[in-house]
Amino acid sequence: MLTNRILDWLGHRIARHLEKETSGYRPYTSSDEETLCRILRPGDVLLIEGGRKISVAIKYLTQSTWSHAAIYIGDAMPAPESGQPRPRLVEVELGRGAIASPLSKYSTYNTRICRPVGLTDQDRDRVVRYMISRLGTKYDLRNIIDLARYLLPTPPVPVRWRRPMIALGSGSPTRAICSTMIAQAFQSVRYPILPTVQEGAAASSSAAAYGPALTYHIRHHSLFTPRDFDLSPYFRVIKPTIELGFDYQSLPWADADRPPSA
Repeated sequence: MLTNRILDWLGHRIARHLEKETSGYRPYTSSDEETLCRILRPGDVLLIEGGRKISVAIKYLTQSTWSHAAIYIGDAMPAPESGQPRPRLVEVELGRGAIASPLSKYSTYNTRICRPVGLTDQDRDRVVRYMISRLGTKYDLRNIIDLARYLLPTPPVPVRWRRPMIALGSGSPTRAICSTMIAQAFQSVRYPILPTVQEGAAASSSAAAYGPALTYHIRHHSLFTPRDFDLSPYFRVIKPTIELGFDYQSLPWADADRPPSA
């Protein structure tokens, strides 16, 4: 239909605009590709502080530094015959859908590594395979309402409505810019991110001594944002500088920067 073609064209125009880099972005804690490759393990979630127009709106709506997330798959995919860097990340980009990317793509960005604690090797492989199986997935960009909400850098939205606003609309573009696919991958092996916890009656008198029984409920994947992996008590934050051995006394401070002695 002509209407669908027009909406599709307009949706891609908005998506291209939102994907443009903004001026003034400065990385403070970026890690080079070699360092990231040494530290990351398959199944780790890499959070990125993006510098694109859409990143500003996402960071505002989620009240977080992190606007994007990708999952590390290690050497699960072959190196390209063209000699290009091996893709070691699977991510979902607005307008492109699920893609595989090299680590070098984010070597100049502020990043954070979130590692699922206690995840078995078998389930880790299942999470990686889940992400790889979704490569090539495309998303419908015809719902202009879904995309237009991100045109304002700081949408005038009350705090309590900001997370629901991420999941507003048909959901297709939402899945392309949020952490939905990564959340689905972990939910497929029943690994918690930020589940809803409900208290219930203890099953026995002996159990009652330790307090009420807790029941965990999976939250809908469309409500997850990049910062949820940072906040999750089930993911450990990994900092490359510390992991590789940090000695503050070995830092080459400039004399002019030293504080005056007491």
